[in-house]
Amino acid sequence: MSVQGAQSEPGSDRTPRGDLGGESRAERHARDLCEFPPLADLSFPGCVTRRLTAQEIDAYEGRLEFWDADAATAWICEPATPYHEEPIHGLAGLLQTIAHVRGSPIKCLGAMDLLVRDPDGAPRRIMEADQSVYLHPGRGRLPDAPAMVVGEHDFPDVVLEVDHSTDARRGKLKLYEAWGFPELWIQVPDRPSPSRPRSRTPGLTVYRLEGGAYRVVGESLALSGWTAAEIGAALDETVPSAATVRVLERIGRTLGEREGTGPEDDALLGSFLRRSIAQGLEHGVAQGLEQGMEAGIVHQRELLCRMAERKFGPAVAEELADLLGNVTDPARLSEAGVLIMDCDTGSELLDSAKSLAV
Repeated sequence: MSVQGAQSEPGSDRTPRGDLGGESRAERHARDLCEFPPLADLSFPGCVTRRLTAQEIDAYEGRLEFWDADAATAWICEPATPYHEEPIHGLAGLLQTIAHVRGSPIKCLGAMDLLVRDPDGAPRRIMEADQSVYLHPGRGRLPDAPAMVVGEHDFPDVVLEVDHSTDARRGKLKLYEAWGFPELWIQVPDRPSPSRPRSRTPGLTVYRLEGGAYRVVGESLALSGWTAAEIGAALDETVPSAATVRVLERIGRTLGEREGTGPEDDALLGSFLRRSIAQGLEHGVAQGLEQGMEAGIVHQRELLCRMAERKFGPAVAEELADLLGNVTDPARLSEAGVLIMDCDTGSELLDSAKSLAV
């Protein structure tokens, strides 16, 4: 697991000796995380225990739910099955679609170790997330090693746990809450596992950290507007349905509008969009030469309106159609295509297009 690593440098928040017995606030916080919640309050159903000392954990390469240094014990749920792995990898694919529509990347780090060190810097407790999601990987302090260290790296925006024979609520949920992870999703897949307790009802639950405690909420805050029901349904699908794709596009556009980005800013979709515009305009001109300029202009206008609808919605497309209804100059229509690519909002596009209609 390679979690031993170098110890953290002491912070600048060290308090006078005597106030905390020589401890800094950071050291006291680290000690608190090592001891709370106490091991007696944690349960990991569906797991087997294996003795692993602090010296052995660094070389251990298997999957684990939790490891505690004082107990020299790991709780392990093996083997991983397709029932367990499919939602984990499925989430990465769903988020990739959202990232394309938003116009900026999202990073999924998968089954990443989540590590708490003791005040001396040694590994004290480790959890392994099923999926860890960073919505803005270029902005934060992301782990560059197998472990995300609490207090050294930024928390993932979302962590996913998939329960089949396990029950994350009885152990890992308490640890995520105590360590300060902002948003946790627990998915009980629709397809049953033979070893799943009957008390587990299929579905996805979103836990949001508020005031140091988790609260069950109806939708994600990190991926604003994506409801727990929609997320759960999408994770249960083998292939995304048309309804799910519409939801992903909605979430991507919502996030993009908030951040001032869109599909044209995505490396892949932006390339496709520009190529489609060039090909479409060329086709429109060629068709106009072959079948008459008037028919070509009509085709060019229709193509521009479809482009506007795809980027800004049907209402903007209808207004643009009215503005361009009397424009017969192919060069001006080509300028409209450039405006669709370059404008960030529908209102900006319509204001700019007014000059073309004069």
